[in-house]
Amino acid sequence: MSRVCTVSGKKALYGNKRSHSLRATRRKWNVNLQKVHMIVDGKPQTLRISARALKTLKAGQRVSEAE
Repeated sequence: MSRVCTVSGKKALYGNKRSHSLRATRRKWNVNLQKVHMIVDGKPQTLRISARALKTLKAGQRVSEAE
């Protein structure tokens, strides 16, 4: 299974790791994915959502409950 957020579509970033002598070696930063159980279209599903997207969804939920 690929490491892609199902909500935001975020995927891994690639760049360089820099040592003290400034040698550049390629590395990858993975997305902080969390497994979340949600109801989508009336069916329970397990989604892989990035922590940032999960935080945004929870914030939107709090706002709608306050209104």
